[in-house]
Amino acid sequence: LDTEPEREFDALVALAAEMLDCPSAMMTLIDRDRLWIKAANDGERGEIARDVTMCNVTIQGSAPLVVEDLSGDSRFAANPLVAASDGVRFYAGAPIHAIADDGRRHPIGALCVLDTHPRSLNAAGRKALVHLATLAEAAIAARTAAMQALAIAVTADRQSSVLARQDRIFRQAERMAAIGSWRVLWPDGPLEWSDGVFRIHELPLGAQPDPSKAIDHYPPHAREQIAQALTDVIRTGVPIDLELDFTTALGNPRRVRVQGELEHAAQRNVDGPVAIVGIFQDVTDRHALELTLRRTAETDALTGLANRAAFDRALDAAITRARTAASPLLLALVDLDGFKAINDTLGHNAGDDVLRGVGQILQAPWLRGSLAARLGGDEFAVIVDDPALVGAPEEIISRLQ
Repeated sequence: LDTEPEREFDALVALAAEMLDCPSAMMTLIDRDRLWIKAANDGERGEIARDVTMCNVTIQGSAPLVVEDLSGDSRFAANPLVAASDGVRFYAGAPIHAIADDGRRHPIGALCVLDTHPRSLNAAGRKALVHLATLAEAAIAARTAAMQALAIAVTADRQSSVLARQDRIFRQAERMAAIGSWRVLWPDGPLEWSDGVFRIHELPLGAQPDPSKAIDHYPPHAREQIAQALTDVIRTGVPIDLELDFTTALGNPRRVRVQGELEHAAQRNVDGPVAIVGIFQDVTDRHALELTLRRTAETDALTGLANRAAFDRALDAAITRARTAASPLLLALVDLDGFKAINDTLGHNAGDDVLRGVGQILQAPWLRGSLAARLGGDEFAVIVDDPALVGAPEEIISRLQ
């Protein structure tokens, strides 16, 4: 509680609001008497008395709490957050848990979406809310382990009297969070890795890491980011915090997070060797889940095309690129004549088959590189920036017909 905003949680609530199409989303944490808004898509932060919040009810169960109209629910109708003229009417929240040392799950807060108008949430929306809460739990656990591991890495050499205990805690954190620590004496000194870093690299434990070979695990653009981050931490003391693609020694693709800082702040911008310490974490599973949720939020479930929200963002980006490069751009709008009659005479299943067929047509190989979207109902759009296609709009129309 009472912590500064963090990008992982800000991104998570923004994704929740977008996926569930709600104007407000927030992640809350609780203690005995109060509820702390850790992140909100509208930037709201601060605390509320715990006993007047819907999240206080959410954490008492294991399943999502969904109230379509709070003003009609005796538990919440008199709540000042609901009774106000512009009060909350719809609430959906899923509990967030932390795992204690004894392995038990304890509720520590909730991920929720809200609206000032009554509404419903279907089964897919409830499932997405649970997935997002699970992602919040993973992010909290990883951040907690990372902070503990980094603190140990920075102070270990100054606390020799408790080194053995710290080492045990750190090794436990490494195994639980797929994490390790590193230290380098920049620019020419040795590179040191903990066992966790060797495991992530899929290299034998205990070998002497070679800095010139360690960088080869990253793609070229990531190597440039690492070089710049090292320069910045030495010159300004700004900590390293990167999330990068990575390939292990066995050729397995991974996603890793690299954090680091000066071992002693007084070494900033000095001549001679500088010690940098940090942590190295495998975040492949979390990254994959984020990508899956993002794809779900941007894809029309029936046709597999981009949805309206993804189309709007893609169109803005395409217009900006076209203006910057002074290049042509074509937007094709597609409407299905007679579609209502198909639904009325043959039923919605037949109509869905037609929409799926249109989706396949708009993803044909000759349109590769273009973005096709279903805007809603029987309305579709295609953003085309291939000069060869942009120069032949009649051909596009003919082939789509």
